[in-house]
Amino acid sequence: MRSTAASKLPHSEPLSGRVSNLCDSGSRSAEKLRIFLPKSAQNQVPSIGFWHILRAMRKVRAGLPLLPLALVMVAPLTAQTALERHPMTLNDVFRVKDVGNPKVSPHGNWVLYTVSSMDLKKDRRTTDLWMVSWDGKQDVQLTFGYNGEVSSPAWSPDGKYISFLSSRKGKAKGEQVWVLSRSGGEARQLTEVTKKQGTIEAYRWSPNGKRLLLTVHTGGTVSANAFNDAKEKKYIPPIVITRYLFKEDKIGYVTAKSHTFLYLYDIATGKMSKLTAGEKYDERDGAWSPDGKEIAFISNHTAEPERNINTDVFVTAANAGSEPRRLTHYTGADVGPLAWSPDGKKIAFLRGGHVKYWQYQENRLAVIAADGSGRTTVVTANFDRPIHEPQWTPDGQHIIALVTDDRNRYPASIDVATEKVKRLVESEGASSGHSGKAGHEALLWTTDTKPNEVYALSDGHLRPLTRQNAKLLRKLALAKAENMEATSKDGTRVDGLITLPDQAGATKPYPMLLWIHGGPQGQDAHGFSAVRQLFAARGYAVLNVNYRGSNGRGIAFQKAIWRNWGVDEVQDVEACVNKAIHEGLADPKRMGVGGWSYGGIMTDFMIASTNEFKAASAGAGVGDPVEFYGVDEYVNQYNFELGPPWRDLQTYLKIGYPFLHADRIHTPTLFMGGTSDFNVPVEGGEQMYEALRTLHVPSALIVYPQQFHEFTRPTYIRDRYQYWFNWYDKWVLGKNVKLTYQPWAKKAAKKKAE
Repeated sequence: MRSTAASKLPHSEPLSGRVSNLCDSGSRSAEKLRIFLPKSAQNQVPSIGFWHILRAMRKVRAGLPLLPLALVMVAPLTAQTALERHPMTLNDVFRVKDVGNPKVSPHGNWVLYTVSSMDLKKDRRTTDLWMVSWDGKQDVQLTFGYNGEVSSPAWSPDGKYISFLSSRKGKAKGEQVWVLSRSGGEARQLTEVTKKQGTIEAYRWSPNGKRLLLTVHTGGTVSANAFNDAKEKKYIPPIVITRYLFKEDKIGYVTAKSHTFLYLYDIATGKMSKLTAGEKYDERDGAWSPDGKEIAFISNHTAEPERNINTDVFVTAANAGSEPRRLTHYTGADVGPLAWSPDGKKIAFLRGGHVKYWQYQENRLAVIAADGSGRTTVVTANFDRPIHEPQWTPDGQHIIALVTDDRNRYPASIDVATEKVKRLVESEGASSGHSGKAGHEALLWTTDTKPNEVYALSDGHLRPLTRQNAKLLRKLALAKAENMEATSKDGTRVDGLITLPDQAGATKPYPMLLWIHGGPQGQDAHGFSAVRQLFAARGYAVLNVNYRGSNGRGIAFQKAIWRNWGVDEVQDVEACVNKAIHEGLADPKRMGVGGWSYGGIMTDFMIASTNEFKAASAGAGVGDPVEFYGVDEYVNQYNFELGPPWRDLQTYLKIGYPFLHADRIHTPTLFMGGTSDFNVPVEGGEQMYEALRTLHVPSALIVYPQQFHEFTRPTYIRDRYQYWFNWYDKWVLGKNVKLTYQPWAKKAAKKKAE
């Protein structure tokens, strides 16, 4: 028999000083430690492991009672006195804690969030769950990374339980929903989805807390890492491909069995049932209606979904095997996250563009009646900036969303009736997440000199709730990025950022590193950047340019490079480089260029267009798009933007000039990539490397085993930085630096000796 709801959920007890951590630990150590504490604090020590108690004691200020479960009393920041501040070092980068996923509790008293950090010794990234009180005085660590990472934190509708996704050890293997009582107890595995049923990608609580809406991937994929591991001994059968889109970074090769569906999970019985009857179309971004009777989701019901991005909004009854009704009929991308209005009558979503402009999307806020009556209202039709993460206010009159706007990403309140957009934070910075409940709005916020932290947002003011990086920041002297504007060759205004070294002995003009962002539909914003800080600490001025193709400057600015890569972008970047030289900030004889992804592609364009740079680093780039047709995951972009090469070869030849005119390149260039990168495979770097070696241009190729487009292994991330340092120091600064990163040689020698 399946367990009952009472046994499925952890027991709820009064919060009388007993809060346990999530790992199996004995209570005897806690009992022994109580005798060393003041009587006022003895009853507040939970029955947790000895080391966890020591950890808790270290985090309590002297003179205050010990708070349960590593409860942190947050002290205000003070001026640096005892220690000299120093510019950021490579070691400091791995001490930065990445705060994310804020979720306000139903009653607004607490905010859940995650903290990720990189452990170089164990060579892994860990993510733990924390919660902070709304007044910011109590900061509680809930998990300790001993048994699997956590993600997707959430509150149960009544606020009594905290849930998260984790692949920690439990009855069922793989990613499962875990839950713990807000008032104490151990975390317990709530779902038991088998490998045969699929893998949970996301989940949502039903409004009454009795069911979960699960987004489940059915399988049918083979990761590139499965056959890129030299130690892998098990037999891997041949991969049979019949799909149009057959590969995806991190996911791997995609077979016909690969689908993503929505399932209903009954907490009391443990029964899982498919929401809709169909088996053909993928379903994502599921969201419950406020009364729990219906579910909205995103799907593509065209005849050949993989050949377009024509997703629409659907609604169906919250019953297994229901027949959905289609609300939108837009020829383009209607996407999530979906947000129901408080009265359940409207659904907010994001409307993108046609597949023709797939890589130049600017999502606009749209609203439609949940019953299908009436037409879609594009609320921000006259506001030419991208919108993200819409959430309704309790009165149903406004929507709080994030706006990408010219080197910033700020929260805004959008009046649904008048369509007016009001910026809520005027200071420079960038937000990548927000959450609102019970009139409380929590914001994830970063600036040039502060990594992400959670803030309370009220009346345009930000009040810090978390200070995960406060101790580290008190030791660092960080550089602020200054705004820069230039005029491109055709008169277009181009915006950028320049970060100058702030240290003794640094004099103008500085050696300069031009670091180009990817996308191209990204932007360099006033957020914390390790690349800027590290190179500024080494005496470089760091220039970032939001060239045409970047977002934050309107859709026309983004679409300007459509079918014409490497022309306007090069002119825009050159304008900012010339501005930095003209203002006496950059030494024209000591300049380097680099970037990753489209930034790597742009680096290839730059060194094929000018020889003014003394060194370059092209990561995950490609110089010849013909080579990549059908090899990477962008076949729809090739077909709809460039056209198939057999129809319009001249366009491919035009934008393939970095490779086809490699004889123009004289810049020493470092190429990099990961063996498991299906986004921009390492072959792009290999081809450019071989071309430059043929031409006797100083060059090197660094290939990282089992790394995707975004690197995940801390030692490789560190190694990549060190190679950048060595390459630019050698060719830009003229230092006698060996390319080989010595710690690898030391590790190999030590292992051999053992």
